[in-house]
Amino acid sequence: MAEVATYSEPQQIGTEGNQQMTCRGKETRTEQFDSQALPFEKSNDPQELMEMGYMQYGCAHYRRRCRIRAPCCNEIFDCRHCHNEIKNSISVDQKERHEIPRHEVNQVICSLCGTEQEVRQECINCGVCFGKYFCDACKLFDDDISKKQYHCNGCGICRIGGRHNFFHCYKCGCCYSIILKNSHPCVEGAMHHDCPVCFEFLFDSTNDVTVMPCGHTIHHNCLKEMRDHFQFACPLCSKSVCDMSKVWEKFDREIAATPIPEPYQNKMVWILCNDCGKTSNVQYHIVAQKCLNCKSYNTRQT
Repeated sequence: MAEVATYSEPQQIGTEGNQQMTCRGKETRTEQFDSQALPFEKSNDPQELMEMGYMQYGCAHYRRRCRIRAPCCNEIFDCRHCHNEIKNSISVDQKERHEIPRHEVNQVICSLCGTEQEVRQECINCGVCFGKYFCDACKLFDDDISKKQYHCNGCGICRIGGRHNFFHCYKCGCCYSIILKNSHPCVEGAMHHDCPVCFEFLFDSTNDVTVMPCGHTIHHNCLKEMRDHFQFACPLCSKSVCDMSKVWEKFDREIAATPIPEPYQNKMVWILCNDCGKTSNVQYHIVAQKCLNCKSYNTRQT
């Protein structure tokens, strides 16, 4: 996180409140829950009810002690991600594919006693706690509080990482790392678009998202894949995504060691710098053209 002011490295953005895992290889049941399958003894001790079944139930996305009834198709799933993965799979007819309206979930089923009831944190029948973290607005339950979930009113959803580590930028429309509070370039609705590499919608993505020095956003893994393929410019605006000064020094040495062919020795061209946005009239070179303003080689002829 060093060199924040110069954006030598892209910064992290708060991700939505769940683990970065999928349901591959796990069948999610949609039948009515069998209340006789999980016998247990009821307790009146609040602390015992808080711990009963703790971290023993849930799916690949959340550890929780309840399941949800989807208001869209009236089927039962472990969580909304399980619903979306199944209902948007390639085996489902394209006309039938859909995502669950998360804020409209109003019925949950206790994983311990099987009682179906309105959304709440404790079971009305056995009193067990459905999740140590509970958000009534998002209908979110999670026993794994190590993720430091919090609800952001600006985003309208729950995120992970700890409220004290993030702030909501109302122009960008998302939670950013507190490190960027007074230094990030604001881009209107920066998170309300698809990743420029994989085209997944970024705002509620479950994968880590990074803000680049230009202010545009991208999946962290997609940015890493770009670097692995020696792509160091933002796919949206072409600005450099990291400190390229060492690379420009190599360009200087290569240009100095590469004589210009005689037909091009007096050729001048206008260039636009992708990094600073300035135009310059420079001598043409077959290797690259250097911006006179910021000394970047991330340029193009105009």
